[in-house]
Amino acid sequence: MKIILLHICLFFFTVSVFSQESQTKKIAIDEYIDELLLEEQSLDELLASFINFHLLYISVNYNNDTYFSGRDIDIDQYNISPQITYMHSKGFYASVSGIYYSEFIPSWDVTTATIGYGKSFGKDKTWRYYTSLTGYLYSENNIDGLYNGNISTGFGIQNKNRTLGSVLSGSYYLGSDATYQIASRTYANLKLLKTKKHHLKIRPQLSIFAGTQIVDVLSGTALQDSIISQNNIFGLINTQINFPIQYSINSFDFELGYNLNFPTEIGDETDLKNSSFFNIGISYLLDL
Repeated sequence: MKIILLHICLFFFTVSVFSQESQTKKIAIDEYIDELLLEEQSLDELLASFINFHLLYISVNYNNDTYFSGRDIDIDQYNISPQITYMHSKGFYASVSGIYYSEFIPSWDVTTATIGYGKSFGKDKTWRYYTSLTGYLYSENNIDGLYNGNISTGFGIQNKNRTLGSVLSGSYYLGSDATYQIASRTYANLKLLKTKKHHLKIRPQLSIFAGTQIVDVLSGTALQDSIISQNNIFGLINTQINFPIQYSINSFDFELGYNLNFPTEIGDETDLKNSSFFNIGISYLLDL
């Protein structure tokens, strides 16, 4: 007789959700640069202006509620995640980010540092790849099962006008247990207003997250001592739909979004409820 009992690791979800958000910001920066390259300039002007540019992207995002892979942990709290990203025109980038939870103690949960490389290729530069290495620094390190970092890689494609795109990425988490995650993200970039200084657009996206989960396997009978062993199983974790609207003026971006989670039951999970939250973000792009 075997009974599979699932214990979702909260700290894995904390890190995985946070890394999902960081990757999304990274892709958004790439799209911003692509838009710069699409402006009406001659090839000579582009080569003169962008052959060796350096960019610093500073952003802060606020979520009015907190869910871990779409799951409610019965704590009403908001979270704030600041991030600073440096990017070079050759494709190298580095970022430092963190996340603050209003009800956790300590409130500042984890700080991450990332280095990576990404590049567009193919006809009209519609294909893109990236790879990165991220390290984690926790406010509390006395908890078993924490991951030290992750190695991520991703491939994406978008149409010539940069209005539709899709990204497939994978992450391997560095720690005592082998854990990995696969994410698929499909998005649209719909311009509502575009002038020399003002841009207004809506960027709906569908994200699907799958990965390994820690599972306790309880084996034995009523006449025998039970033996508990841990296994990692792969499964669908969460499906998320985002509806952000973004207003840009000069180098500032302002975002208001509505987000829906559709978590998938794994193991003995039952009656998982869909969840939703609002996010507000502000960012600034600085040309160094």
